[in-house]
Amino acid sequence: MSSSSDHIRSTGSPVAASRPTLPGVHTWDDDERAALVALLRTRPDGLTWSQLVVEVCDKGSARAVWDSRRPAMLLGDSFEDDPLETAMQDIQRWTDSDFRFHTFRDADYPAQLREVHQLPPVLFTKGTLKPGEKAVSVVGSRKASDLALRTTNAIAEQLVSRGVTVLSGLAEGIDTAAHTTALRAGGRTVAVIGTGILKYYPATNRGLQDRIASEGMVMSQFWPDSPPSKSSFPMRNATMSAYGLATIIVEAGEQSGARIQARSAVAHGRPVILMETVVRGTNWGSKLINQPGVFRAATPADAINHVEKILSANRSASEILELVQSTR
Repeated sequence: MSSSSDHIRSTGSPVAASRPTLPGVHTWDDDERAALVALLRTRPDGLTWSQLVVEVCDKGSARAVWDSRRPAMLLGDSFEDDPLETAMQDIQRWTDSDFRFHTFRDADYPAQLREVHQLPPVLFTKGTLKPGEKAVSVVGSRKASDLALRTTNAIAEQLVSRGVTVLSGLAEGIDTAAHTTALRAGGRTVAVIGTGILKYYPATNRGLQDRIASEGMVMSQFWPDSPPSKSSFPMRNATMSAYGLATIIVEAGEQSGARIQARSAVAHGRPVILMETVVRGTNWGSKLINQPGVFRAATPADAINHVEKILSANRSASEILELVQSTR
């Protein structure tokens, strides 16, 4: 991969160039948020969430899209059946909860997620959301080998020592090791989960999830009470790819969810670092290594060397100026 930032930024998002406010909308308020939630729940005319995001951006208002797609409720319909009113009530309830609700047009929505076409229209977070967070995904097999667990621990420790957030999906195996090691090393970790923010999966990681929410952050793109599903984990992997600067895949099988994240990362323009066992042990890994922005690492040190180059390419203008001044 080139050392330039061309492979490290992703473009093509319908909102990447228009944050933090929509054209024609001076205030993104709870009325707009409720309209967005109602649209996502009812999906008028079978539109996907991504299509709805594009239409909201084009019209400049979620309420305008709602009004055009879903005319006023007919007389005689019960008040409780109004999806807009239900959404407003839910937003109020979420506001009073111990988690936070974000839409893709809110100022505190993670900017890096706006850079990809698959951006989650809504997010729920527990813990501290840090703007401009520098995070690297460390993911892999649920049934991890001892070598893979040792590799994960070494990588997570080195990321923490460099002030990088350890990002993972709270699954068993590699994910659990990455989160646990980051916490033990006194670093920050973020868990992107495949269920609603009020759910625990796997149940054995309930305590770990609560600790991450207390000391780092837990993030979900699903309605708060949503259970795990076949589609939720691939969606979670795509969001994890977009949130981080890069993805390190420590160990994975032929059908691993890490494969989905690796492909999402390539599509997002995010670097992917494959440990040697993944390159040699999977067909998808051996093919992916030939793609732009994909690195091979034989050891944890190799992986961290790649991360350091990625961090250097992603330094902001203010950081570069500060670095130059400090070396004078």
